[in-house]
Amino acid sequence: MNNPLEALRVFCCAAQARNFRDAAQQLAVSPQVVTRVVRELEDTLGEPLFHRSTRGVRLTAFGAQLVERARSALAGVEALFPVRGQPGQVNETTSGLVRVTAPRFLGRAPLMATLAPLLAAHPGLVLDLRLSEVRADVVDQQIDIGVRIGPMRDSGFVARAVAQVHFHVVATPTLVARVGAPQTIAELLDQRPCTAMIDLNNGRPWNWLFRGSRQQAPAVPAFVTDDPEAEQAAVLAGIGFGQLPDFLAQPALREGRLVSVLDAEAPKPWPVHVYRARQSPVPARVRLVFEALVQGLAKLPSSSA
Repeated sequence: MNNPLEALRVFCCAAQARNFRDAAQQLAVSPQVVTRVVRELEDTLGEPLFHRSTRGVRLTAFGAQLVERARSALAGVEALFPVRGQPGQVNETTSGLVRVTAPRFLGRAPLMATLAPLLAAHPGLVLDLRLSEVRADVVDQQIDIGVRIGPMRDSGFVARAVAQVHFHVVATPTLVARVGAPQTIAELLDQRPCTAMIDLNNGRPWNWLFRGSRQQAPAVPAFVTDDPEAEQAAVLAGIGFGQLPDFLAQPALREGRLVSVLDAEAPKPWPVHVYRARQSPVPARVRLVFEALVQGLAKLPSSSA
């Protein structure tokens, strides 16, 4: 057992929840992690801690005795690490560095709307936020938490789907009046001025997404950038049609500064995931930021809202 104190903390949470799945949710780990930690603790102590059945789990007599001693022991350890200026209080949930990676495509505003209040509320917390479309190696780059738009194909992560992103082909009313609304995808991409975003993973423009999993890039874009907010600004300036996600398009659509075209060709929405590597124990500061991002990004502007 690598960390007996963390094992006791997991055990106490499982004892209080009386359900490994609920305990795992509180701890922001998988139920398998809770099961493994409890089993290792039972092996170390040589006693069963829970009676298991199809209806759930309940403490054994030994487990009931241990949970009281474990809570007392954990409280004693926590008392050694008081919050600065507040003797006797524990700050293990808020102190230390958390590294977060997210796509710039998501935009700075939704992320900072969640993270800035968190930092203000927890002075001991330090965030290292990296915005990039380049795929990060979570292990090699020591990333604690990531945000991804699109499907999660790696089962090595604990991932939470928090929102859906709808994509809209949009332009200013002035541009549509001048060049006409396209009636087909080919007319849009081949005969209308369009913007393009560069995929930094390969240096080529991202394909636009359409119904039926069709993907195609503008033939000769009028504006090319590697910054999502610059593309948004170009579309709002009337330079070209652009395909923007909800959180960049919806405010301007509601205000009438943009109009959408080819709505019948819109693709299926993409999920937004908050994820982290599977590991145990999970530092409390990582759980804190993970849950904050899950709750904050669930409020992303959506055309379905």
